[in-house]
Parts: sequence; C-alpha cells; structure tokens
Amino acid sequence: MKRHFPGEPKPGHIVQREETPDWERRSAAAVFGKVRDFAKVRGDTTAGLTREQKGRFVALCGLARIHKYIEDPKPSYVADWDALPKSQKESGADIFEAVERMA
Repeated sequence: MKRHFPGEPKPGHIVQREETPDWERRSAAAVFGKVRDFAKVRGDTTAGLTREQKGRFVALCGLARIHKYIEDPKPSYVADWDALPKSQKESGADIFEAVERMA
C-alpha cells in the first residue's frame, strides 16, 4: 500500500499483522489461497494477464470476503473496480504477483 499510496496512508491501513482483526487475517489468507489456486491451475500462463486483470481478481476476492464478514459494509469497502483508488488497484496487482511468484 505504501508503495503506491500518494502521501501517507491512514494509520488503520498500515498495521502489523498482530494488530489486524482476526476476520481481516482470515480474509487475507483466503484471498491468498484463491490467487495461489488460480496461479496453479493456470500454470505459467498467468504471466499473460495484465496488471489490471491481476488487481481485479484480488479486488473481487476481497470484496467477497468483506460481504462474508461485514453485514452492512461502507460503500467504499465494496466499491466497484472503477471507483477504487489507483493505489488500491496497484496494491492488488502487487499482491497477485507476489503470490504468483510463490505458487
């Protein structure tokens, strides 16, 4: 997030793992698993995906997790891709690529 965020992110957006709520850790683990499984199924063909496609995949997986854990999420939590800030889109692509390298 810090890599792409213009200026300084809100303190709640950058926290140590131990300070992250349990539901967010579970959500992050689930998104990691979805990206890992997708990369394994696709093999080396994920290299043909654009950064936008990778970021969209992470955003969509995260969106599903928010709906699972938050009954009435704030609109910004469930915003469609076009409404997301560039920093969030780029961070999602970074996440995908990091998991992809591990898979």
